[in-house]
Amino acid sequence: MPNEITINPFIIIKMLFDIANISIDTLTDDAFTQKQVSVDILRLDKIHPVVSGNKLFKLYYFLEECIITDHKTLLTFGGAYSNHLAATSFACHSLGIKSIGIVRGEKTASLSETLKQCVAHGMQLKFISRADYAGKEETSFISELQKEFGEFLLVPEGGYHKKGVQGAALILNSVAENNYTHICIAVGTATTLAGLLLAAHPGQTITAIPVLKNFTGINKRLQYLLGDTIKLKQLQVHGNYHFNGYAKKNEPLIEFMNQCWQKFQLPLDFVYTAKMFYGVVDTIKKDHFPKGSKILCIHTGGLQGNLSLPVDTLLY
Repeated sequence: MPNEITINPFIIIKMLFDIANISIDTLTDDAFTQKQVSVDILRLDKIHPVVSGNKLFKLYYFLEECIITDHKTLLTFGGAYSNHLAATSFACHSLGIKSIGIVRGEKTASLSETLKQCVAHGMQLKFISRADYAGKEETSFISELQKEFGEFLLVPEGGYHKKGVQGAALILNSVAENNYTHICIAVGTATTLAGLLLAAHPGQTITAIPVLKNFTGINKRLQYLLGDTIKLKQLQVHGNYHFNGYAKKNEPLIEFMNQCWQKFQLPLDFVYTAKMFYGVVDTIKKDHFPKGSKILCIHTGGLQGNLSLPVDTLLY
């Protein structure tokens, strides 16, 4: 019977790629030495060029459910630069599951590089207005989608669900010696953040860098995702590194990305990881981390988003 099937942790991930590619890099810089902190980065971007970073972890239990319950179709949501859509399309294609992406905003004459990848991996795209997208969680809207597409397993945007949290909690399983005092993460939906809080050891601080402007609802989101297991005492939020909003950028951010490549051979994306690491470096310089801190930054992938930048903007 389907409900008797069990799938071991990471089996789906192993079906798609070799997690041995994950590594932890130690970053050496005079600023870190001066402040007496150490900085490592968990290179989840190395897992796969498309399903990289935290994306597959958040999808893990949804994909598991698709296989166990024999769902033929998975439907989810995202914008034109959604790493989540790109990862979902590839994972579903690899597992023989049909994927549908509901895209925020009207269809443009030219698709973003991210959406082109989605199409290449067989995802069916449906573009809706931003006003309709704002009501995407309403029962009536979901019912209309079911009438249009038939039965599907719904994955909220960015995996924003307790299943997404449980999957994101697996990320720290890839850290063999987790003796870090601080774990730093870029925040969009707060799903990965919730997973890290769930998996964190007592005494560890999870440092969140939101990439959205005026993102004041983190605690409310965490309460929904974690319920009674919420660990707000272990949460630290630095909200001033959004660079004027989601997917927004400027010359200082691009320059910082190129400097990170020159210093550390570290590729970053302008939507998430560059803002996270910029915030970490700046807060180190401002003494937000106590001396002796062992800091782990999590590279959440999404490098394909850089393809939307003009040629030669980046050195990598």
